[in-house]
Amino acid sequence: MSHDLTPRECEVVRLISLGCSDLDAGKVLGLSPSTINTHRTNAMQKLGVRKVALLTRLAIKHRITKMTDTLTPSEKRKCKRKKDGWS
Repeated sequence: MSHDLTPRECEVVRLISLGCSDLDAGKVLGLSPSTINTHRTNAMQKLGVRKVALLTRLAIKHRITKMTDTLTPSEKRKCKRKKDGWS
């Protein structure tokens, strides 16, 4: 991988790219929404993007996520979502 993201930033980027809000991602990772926001902001800064759509695009490019990725059953349960991923 050609990025300088921390493992936690990668987790956050993956969840954000799958459509999770900061609140949803926080529930999945056991963190506060403000902590998720900090990780997302840091990741976006490191990758040089200002929009979540571009963050998602780079997440695919850097193989943090892929087009076929979806939330795991456990992740869905934690954030109480029925739909996930690209649906």
